[in-house]
Amino acid sequence: MAALWLLSLVSMVLGLATAAPDPPSKPTPARTGCHIGIFQSVSRRELGIFKKAKDALEELLLQKDVQCSTNAFPSSRKLIQLQVQERPKALQAELALTLKVLENMTDSALVPILDQPLHTLRHIHSQLQACVQPEPTAEPRPLSRRLSHWLHRLQEARRRETPGCLEASVTFNLFRLLNADLKCVASGDQCA
Repeated sequence: MAALWLLSLVSMVLGLATAAPDPPSKPTPARTGCHIGIFQSVSRRELGIFKKAKDALEELLLQKDVQCSTNAFPSSRKLIQLQVQERPKALQAELALTLKVLENMTDSALVPILDQPLHTLRHIHSQLQACVQPEPTAEPRPLSRRLSHWLHRLQEARRRETPGCLEASVTFNLFRLLNADLKCVASGDQCA
């Protein structure tokens, strides 16, 4: 009986001696970086809110009798031609212009209608910030000719277009921005 007890004790000691200690838990790093993939689709509810805003903007433009011959925004086909890593910068520029125009609209009837779309657009814009921020150790890449042209076109629109024509461009581009450009950027190299 003593031999059995001694054998159990030796087995237990050997088992404890060979068991590896639990590794110390490492703190989980905070989630940072580009997480634009969450915008691959916009909810029906959100699209409904944007439709209501777009309809109100179109009604206002009809009342103002705005006549424009150009659209300030490049087409979605051109976004696809940009390199995948350049698309967030192009979308960020589109969003910046859209926000600037919508935030400067002074019609008091539009304020409550634009509140939620502006909140959503600001959120998307802030998420894009992480996608276009250069890596701290990386040297900035030169812009491609296509991206330079895209950004120049939007910059020129700010300078040359009348406020009414900018409002019209933003209004008519709103759904394309959400359903095509944002989805393309969120899809990364899956965008075709």
